[in-house]
Amino acid sequence: MDGDEKIQWFVMRDLKRRNAKLPAYKQLLNEGIEIFVPMKWRVIKRKGIMVREEVPVIQDLLFVCDSRLHLDPIVDRIPTLQYRWLRNTFREPMTVLNTEMEKFIFAVNTAVSPQYYLPEEITPQMFGHKIRIVGGPLDGYEGYLQTVRGSKVKRLLIELDNYLAVSVEVLPEFIQLI
Repeated sequence: MDGDEKIQWFVMRDLKRRNAKLPAYKQLLNEGIEIFVPMKWRVIKRKGIMVREEVPVIQDLLFVCDSRLHLDPIVDRIPTLQYRWLRNTFREPMTVLNTEMEKFIFAVNTAVSPQYYLPEEITPQMFGHKIRIVGGPLDGYEGYLQTVRGSKVKRLLIELDNYLAVSVEVLPEFIQLI
């Protein structure tokens, strides 16, 4: 199996406007392609009525799990959908390891209120002790305890290198210091 036929997570961008009726992630879902878009809840006014709606955290960021061979014709067909390219390479798309992405998605889906951070928003002061989760839904996860002054809630900081980080709430009884 060569590199174009391998199914992997591609980092992509959607150049449609924020208020588009059919953004790329909805089009890809309709085609049965596995995608992940970091979402958050926001209150929006629609036709004079305040509505709670789930919207992407970063408007143009989406992760798509498929082979390059299958994705290329779709990218050609949807003019606003693009690969994100690695710098200083000739047309090599950004990818995320399957295991890393699956752990990230699972952590986000188990969290009640995930908080997302861009790489430039993460400061050394946010990192607390290195921990491992023992028991519970996130059993085996390792990361850093996020330190927030005045907060009684313990949060685990999980990163997708150079793309995005999320902090999820963990119960103190599952935390083991490393």
